[in-house]
Amino acid sequence: QVQLVESGGGLVQAGGSLRLSCAASGRTFSNYAMGWFRQAPGKEREFVAAILWRGDYADSVKGRFTISRDNAKNTVYLQMNSLKPEDTAVYYCAAGYVSRSQYRKPSEYAYWGQGTQVTVSS
Repeated sequence: QVQLVESGGGLVQAGGSLRLSCAASGRTFSNYAMGWFRQAPGKEREFVAAILWRGDYADSVKGRFTISRDNAKNTVYLQMNSLKPEDTAVYYCAAGYVSRSQYRKPSEYAYWGQGTQVTVSS
């Protein structure tokens, strides 16, 4: 069983930055692919980024967001720069034994955090 706790969300102006963190319990953290997804009101949950050894990104965030992980701290990060109002959503951390080709599918992830709100004002 893995528990995930996100932090770092908040309100920021367009063009600003935030760093999300996701702390995981469990001794096998390094074996899991870690993903970030987001869900805006009235929309489906969408892939943002994922990492096992190297990151993969949605086209909408490529070049602005960076995913990284610290296996010694059982933590994955999402550095978000040049934020836009359309980035406003609840951001979720997810973990699972997921192959790179399946990163973008929420159903492939076994564990989810409760989410953290990111609001970008124009």
